[in-house]
Parts: sequence; structure tokens; C-alpha cells
Amino acid sequence: MLRHIAPEVVQISLMPRNSINCYIIEGVLIDSGIRSSYTTVKKALEEIPVYQHILTHAHADHQGCSDQLCQEFSIPLLCHPDEVSRTETGLVTKDYPRPQHWIARLQQKYWAGQGHQVRGTIVENDKIGNFQVIETPGHSAGHISLFRERDGVLIIGDVATNMNLLTTVAGLRLPPSLFTTDQQRNIKSLQKLAKLNPSLICFGHGPILINKNRKFEQFVAKCSEL
Repeated sequence: MLRHIAPEVVQISLMPRNSINCYIIEGVLIDSGIRSSYTTVKKALEEIPVYQHILTHAHADHQGCSDQLCQEFSIPLLCHPDEVSRTETGLVTKDYPRPQHWIARLQQKYWAGQGHQVRGTIVENDKIGNFQVIETPGHSAGHISLFRERDGVLIIGDVATNMNLLTTVAGLRLPPSLFTTDQQRNIKSLQKLAKLNPSLICFGHGPILINKNRKFEQFVAKCSEL
């Protein structure tokens, strides 16, 4: 369940084969999985205390148990200004290209958690400990990533996935268009992240990637041709 992947960086795998992940970075919980992830994340936080909770974006598989955790552990919730509405209302699929699609409706009904009051917002170049906030819109309007320059750790959220979400086979992919507000804008965010030369990339979906031979940059270059 808990995997220490870098100094003060812990992966919490919430589904088999790392299909949904959240992270603890320097005492901050990043994302929370789906509603039923509560018990797993709660156990992790009982082992590794946190003082703050941040969402990369307010989709159902990232904010699912945020409300419960923030209440249970009395921690503030932060997100980008463009994610506040969905974070506070819990209406998380309204920015999907097809919010009435049956998968979107199932996510809203069974995965999404209650809305929770946002205590503060974070934007480009803000610091979360030693991590820098990087605005990476496209998958959602206010998507953020987090980068620690000293060792190249990148928390990427859903700007890319490292698995096929249907088969769970590992491999770099763009996020599904069904759940992505603007894929071309998302690709521009990938290009922005590639310029950081990350060494270790942590995804919302899929195993972490040790970026040997610049595999991530090669993937982004192929996406840029689309």
C-alpha cells in the first residue's frame, strides 16, 4: 500500500496495478482517490501524519474521499482557483466534454465525494515545501503538477497516464479524451513539463516512471506531432 519512492515522497496505491494513486510529499497529501479509498488513505495518514491536502484537479478519482479525510484529520484543502467550484460542490464531471455519458454519470454517482470548503488556492510558482506548483491545464481547467528541482521528482496528476486504463497494461498515454476538457492544451502542458527534465514521474494512474533515456521526453515529442 505505502511505497517510499524518494526522500519524503510516498506513493499510496489505491487500486490493483497502481491504477489509482495518491501521494504524500513532505507532509502534504496529494489527491485522495475515489470515495471508497477512504479506509486505505486513512490508514496511511495514521502512519504518516500530514498537515495539508492538495488536489491536482477535482475529478472523482482524485477528490473522492477528500471531504472525509479533511474532516477526520482537521487538515485544510487547497486547489487551483479554476478547480474551486467543483471541489466545493462535488459536481466533478461538469467540465467533461460529455458530462452525460454513462461513464461520467457512474463516476459522479459512485466515485465522487462530497464537496469540501477550499481553504486556499495555489497557482504557478507557489511553493509546497520544496515542490514548485506548475500550472498544467488541459485535462481540467485548473490542473496543477508539482516539481522538486533538487532531485527531479514530478507529481503529474493526469497530464499523462502510465497505463492503459482499460487493460491496466503499463505504458505512457494521454489521458482519455472523454475525461479531458482540452487535449491540445493538455499536450502543451506536457511540453512544459518535459522542459523540466524530470527524473522520477508520479502519475495518478499507473506505476511511477524512472525517466531513464529520456523516455518521457520522447513520449511528449510524439504527442506533439498529433
